[in-house]
Amino acid sequence: MSLPVEPMPRPRRPLPPPAHPSGARAPRIPERRLPRHVAIIMDGNGRWAASHGAARTRGHRGGSRATVDVVDGAVEIGLAQLSLYAFSTENWARPAAEVDGIMLLLHEVLRDNIERWHEQGIRVRWSGRRTRAAPALRAELEAAEDLTRHNDVLTVAVCFDYGSRTELLDAVRRMAVDVATGRVDPAALVEQDLAGYLYQPDMAEIDLLVRTGGEQRISNFQLWQAAYAELVFEDTLWPEFDRRHLWRAMQTYTVRQRRFGGTAEVMPGGTAAS
Repeated sequence: MSLPVEPMPRPRRPLPPPAHPSGARAPRIPERRLPRHVAIIMDGNGRWAASHGAARTRGHRGGSRATVDVVDGAVEIGLAQLSLYAFSTENWARPAAEVDGIMLLLHEVLRDNIERWHEQGIRVRWSGRRTRAAPALRAELEAAEDLTRHNDVLTVAVCFDYGSRTELLDAVRRMAVDVATGRVDPAALVEQDLAGYLYQPDMAEIDLLVRTGGEQRISNFQLWQAAYAELVFEDTLWPEFDRRHLWRAMQTYTVRQRRFGGTAEVMPGGTAAS
């Protein structure tokens, strides 16, 4: 089934996400304590497959199911923005069969969920380079963007063919063109000017960065956007991660004190706590 190219009107009242099979419900977190933007490094598919004596593709399929549940959980708890590290610029170096399997699974996730996500008011965005994706997958990702571009319940950034150093290099290249043509005065540049050249410049900086799989590194992911993010490293492998783990990480975030180099606790959005 191909994705609709033109945006379709969604119900005036967005469709609620399906409940978790366990019956678990999202914790009540005051809106002022919620992170606005959560990013997840989805790690552990291969190790999960190895622990089950299965091919890596089976681990990626389990990771796809986890992704869908986490998106539902993000809607349920009221998160505004979610970035998912789906495929890095370095992942092209993996065996061709594994790369092809990941591409197929991404296609399946979009095919099977995009219309429901649209009805839930979810906006899908592609963050990353677009030149190396297979034409069919590129068309599908861009169709998902077009279909959902007016939605405002939750923004999900699919970070595909994404690397933060590559993003910064691309940003500097675009800025250099504007400097060379006189549209930008280099002497007047400030940090936010560079931020405006990033792949998704209108998305908020990351409040909470979660990595699954037990590793404690950020792997070239959202280096600019995560400059002051709170970090949560979760031992659970991605195929076993679900919305309950997301909620737990968000609860951990609520008890962190964010000072951004100052002395007063600062809440999401940059306001001091009273």
